[in-house]
Amino acid sequence: MRNFIICCLLFTVSACIPAGRDYGLPQNAAAEPPAPMLETDASIFGKSPADAPPPTWTAQRVTPNAMVIGDSIYTVKPGDTLRAIANETGASAQIIATTNGLMAPYVIQPGQQLTITGGRYHWVNDGETGIAIARAYGVPWRDVVALNELEEPFVLRVGEKLLLPSATPVDPQQMSIEQRAAAFDLDIDDIVTGSQPALAEASAAEEPSDWRKAIAPVKKPAAIAAPTGSSSRFNWPVDGKLLSRFGSKGGGKVNDGLNIAVAKGTPIRAAADGVVAYSGDEIDVFGGLILLNHGDGWVTAYGHADKLNVTRGQKIKAGDIIGLAGDSGYVQEPQLHFEIRKDRKPVNPVSHLPKRT
Repeated sequence: MRNFIICCLLFTVSACIPAGRDYGLPQNAAAEPPAPMLETDASIFGKSPADAPPPTWTAQRVTPNAMVIGDSIYTVKPGDTLRAIANETGASAQIIATTNGLMAPYVIQPGQQLTITGGRYHWVNDGETGIAIARAYGVPWRDVVALNELEEPFVLRVGEKLLLPSATPVDPQQMSIEQRAAAFDLDIDDIVTGSQPALAEASAAEEPSDWRKAIAPVKKPAAIAAPTGSSSRFNWPVDGKLLSRFGSKGGGKVNDGLNIAVAKGTPIRAAADGVVAYSGDEIDVFGGLILLNHGDGWVTAYGHADKLNVTRGQKIKAGDIIGLAGDSGYVQEPQLHFEIRKDRKPVNPVSHLPKRT
């Protein structure tokens, strides 16, 4: 039964890319055999890929605990703080502040009336990630980000309350695992914004480790601090013929990056200094996928890898080999899908790469 449930969850991720997206040419038809299985560098994890740390959004199980509250008006009492009001009303302190136009340090006065936004609020527990929370309720994580106006570095705090989508609450306990899985999908932006585990209020994210040092598997991954410096200039990760360029492909199709034809096993090199934000294959369309955080809102993505040489939290240098190219995911020939994102939005990689001769 457990294997069946896991299969159901993973199957739905294959629908994670919005309709109309063109992420590689050509793409496999749904009826074709599955793409080659991803190979992971066993030396990173000590024994075998099975020893690798689990994805951060599955490391801490999320139990739906949302409280439903109605819209109301709260009159501030002497000694009240924004956090105390949030605890009393069941709403999020950030939502209360945003709704009422309050700015840090959030000064409120006795007698002041505050609008309390009703809805479903989830109480964040230790180690929970945004993706796991969204999956537990069967809602898109990107909708939670927008609703709560979450910002970089997207690290949740224990005790924080998140307003969930849907004006008509549906009790997730009444939904089957298949229904919740069908209502949940996953894309690159979700990983960027929702893969950090929640920390206690006074805790800090861990500094990344040197990329050449093996990271022992952990049961509950730590939140990783973003790089302190950044650059808007990047190097080509591979050298090959362009199969698909950035932008509209016509017919409503869009490519968020470049697809570059290369021989299977071609080394994939980091386009700039950074920290590994993700290394895995949970987004079926991309197969083996690596995300590098370069700081100041810059992220690069490397898809369709057949081998991953890095793991989350490693600090790397430009030019380091982070994986080997292949044909994993929904493609029929070896290639690399490469993206550059700034503040979560895809930008044309060619504008930030050296000119090719």
